[in-house]
Amino acid sequence: MCPYRLVLEHLTSRWGVLVLIELLDRPYRFSELRRAIGRVSEKMLTQTLQTLERDGLVHRDAKPVIPPRVDYSLTDLGREAAEQVRALALWTGERMADVEKARQAYDEARALQTRAS
Repeated sequence: MCPYRLVLEHLTSRWGVLVLIELLDRPYRFSELRRAIGRVSEKMLTQTLQTLERDGLVHRDAKPVIPPRVDYSLTDLGREAAEQVRALALWTGERMADVEKARQAYDEARALQTRAS
């Protein structure tokens, strides 16, 4: 897979989108971020954060305290990407009624084709 497509996959993955959008508001500790996103396993969130960190989108700040404290925030590159992802998410919310109409029209046309066959 070419690098461009791989990064695009990371940005638009189910959890990648939610992490990026959530981190636009402020830095989060791991457990806070997990609660804010909801229904994501610890393992999946860890993998997503590591992937986004490797791509230069997320900054991991581990503080040398007991108990350990790790904060996650967006890098400048991550903020730029997150704003684009959020714009797509907002567009989806605004245009969902049109998508639903298109789906209904498609399903009705398919049902007519199936009956005619």
